[in-house]
Amino acid sequence: MAQRYVRIQTLAGKLYYGLLHLDRRVQVLDAPPWLRGQPTDQEIAPENYQLLAPCAPSKILAVGKNYMKHAAEMGGEVPKEPLLFIKPSTAITAPESLIHYPPQSQRVDYEGELALVIGDRCVDCTAEAAQSKIWGYTIANDVTARDLQKRDGQWTRAKGFDTFCPLGPWIVRELSVGAQLQTFLNEDPDPVQSALTSEMVFAPNVLVSYISQVMTLLPGDVVLTGTPEGIGPLQIGDRVRIEIEGIGCLENTVAVRQPSEMTIS
Repeated sequence: MAQRYVRIQTLAGKLYYGLLHLDRRVQVLDAPPWLRGQPTDQEIAPENYQLLAPCAPSKILAVGKNYMKHAAEMGGEVPKEPLLFIKPSTAITAPESLIHYPPQSQRVDYEGELALVIGDRCVDCTAEAAQSKIWGYTIANDVTARDLQKRDGQWTRAKGFDTFCPLGPWIVRELSVGAQLQTFLNEDPDPVQSALTSEMVFAPNVLVSYISQVMTLLPGDVVLTGTPEGIGPLQIGDRVRIEIEGIGCLENTVAVRQPSEMTIS
């Protein structure tokens, strides 16, 4: 099994990056792994930590309509260039944490996606150079208030609510070009989304190169690569699971958003 890099919070409130063992012990690193963090002698037992989102990016760059069939189901053609938008870092929430359904919306959708984690400062990179800037891969859910997206005419509010970017559960360094991505709701064995990551219109390194010609990507930043066909609504109480072959699965449950609720990311 590939090494799994995690970010955790101990019962005492300390944050660490680490390597996850098969028995769920975490071997602590002395720095984030993309900053050449090395294993230490410290290990933390599974009952003594909470799994967080695997990184804390300065920004989340996301790409719309990057699968041909999804572009069609949204009623449009594939963009001639990557269609970029930003989700705030405060939208990130951890595996097994709640997705809060905001009272402003009547239609909140799941969007299962492959996420890239940037390992090195990236500006004006070619597609070839951009490949080496991708440190690893994880799973994201680009939760979207679909009615607000249509109403606003731009996507900031619809994509930016707190908890609207579940991320994790860990990062792996390598991923098959044609890894399968699937999204499941509740106990239904049939996926609501199913596609190969090779079906992307713009490949990961092309996306990173394109973004780097607009803004500088920093170590730990996240790029969401787009969702395949099959988006649909979430209801209060739903449990959504996104699986990517070679990574694992990201699971979250939907709950009513309370005005003062905060989550650990």
